[in-house]
Amino acid sequence: MNERKEPTYLYSEKQVTEKSEVARRFLETRMRLNEHVDKADNFLVKRFYNLDHNTYLEGALPAKTKELMGLVASAVLRCDDCIQYHIVQSYRLGATRPEQEEAINVALVVGGSIVVPHLRRAYELLAELYR
Repeated sequence: MNERKEPTYLYSEKQVTEKSEVARRFLETRMRLNEHVDKADNFLVKRFYNLDHNTYLEGALPAKTKELMGLVASAVLRCDDCIQYHIVQSYRLGATRPEQEEAINVALVVGGSIVVPHLRRAYELLAELYR
């Protein structure tokens, strides 16, 4: 098995929030809600969070590729929070707007027209990040 390591981010979350109001609102809300989850001290939730964290580490696949895969899956599953998270993480890892748009195109083909409303919100975030 390949060694896993933390990815190297090109941008901090702070830099992302300074660039995008949509990202700022999302990240602030996520942090606030995670405080409630953390206070619950739920063993199974902690295990899941650990699994999630380790899945997106650098490995046989680069972290950026994994985040783009996460974006595809999130759009197909129609999870706006997940879509925003993976767009932000992909951006922080250096994904270009065309790479993100192509990932969303894959989701559109796999998921069909039900993905379109989520695609619209994704494009709003992309427009702010890549202006």
